[in-house]
Amino acid sequence: MVCVIYAHPNPKSFNKAIKEVVLETLSAKGVQYSLRDLYALEFNPVLSARDFETFLSGGVPEDIRREQEIIKGAKLLVFIYPIWWTGMPAILKGYIDRVFSYGFAYEERDGELVGLLSDKKAFIINTLGASELDYRPSGMEECLIKTTDIGIFKFCSIEVIRHLFLYAVPYVSDDERKAMLDKVKKQLEEVL
Repeated sequence: MVCVIYAHPNPKSFNKAIKEVVLETLSAKGVQYSLRDLYALEFNPVLSARDFETFLSGGVPEDIRREQEIIKGAKLLVFIYPIWWTGMPAILKGYIDRVFSYGFAYEERDGELVGLLSDKKAFIINTLGASELDYRPSGMEECLIKTTDIGIFKFCSIEVIRHLFLYAVPYVSDDERKAMLDKVKKQLEEVL
């Protein structure tokens, strides 16, 4: 099973077009999937004191438990989100803060932190308003890879098999955006 985690609030966004291509590709290949549209789900991204109390008492809040069960059943996680202020949208960061919790995504063993999701792979698709020339030479793309691919996913033992950056989305032609969608489809087919 594939878990598609989508974080964009605009129903007319290019991210929505990417999501549709991903879902169509999965369906065409007969791959079961679960779509986690964080805005449509009205997912609460705030890690609260109540969450900590529940974790400390050995429990898991119901909304977090539900997401963890879906992720447990997936072999591939596909993340679709824009880069805003050189990072992921707050709702997705909060999803990771709450769902990728201690005891589920990582734990301490013999004084070492160990990732627990080694049976998972991730394909990350990001849209950017900035151009590739703005991000690559400045080192910003490398920073995004370090903070997400390594800082989040490798920490949890998830292997990032693709991280696709789609640059200058608002400024390119419709043909260029169509080529981006074709690239998403092709790369997804290659990892299925």
